[in-house]
Amino acid sequence: MIPKIIDARYVQGYTIFIRFADGAEGYVDLQNELYGPMFEPLKKLDFFKQFSIHPDFCTLCWPNGTDIAPEFLYEHIRVPA
Repeated sequence: MIPKIIDARYVQGYTIFIRFADGAEGYVDLQNELYGPMFEPLKKLDFFKQFSIHPDFCTLCWPNGTDIAPEFLYEHIRVPA
């Protein structure tokens, strides 16, 4: 089953708090994941903060068409201590 994001909030730097439909939630730091042509614009924090949840794919997406696989995000969430 593909995880579905139901909530996402900007925290700081390149960190986003994400909540999934199954109740899993935590922080994902994407700073070291932004490589390749589609991710170049996201290196600018003002653009990075413009993410939303794609209405069909239930994952993070940005205005330039970039998205990140929800499976990747699910596997990389850090649960707050």
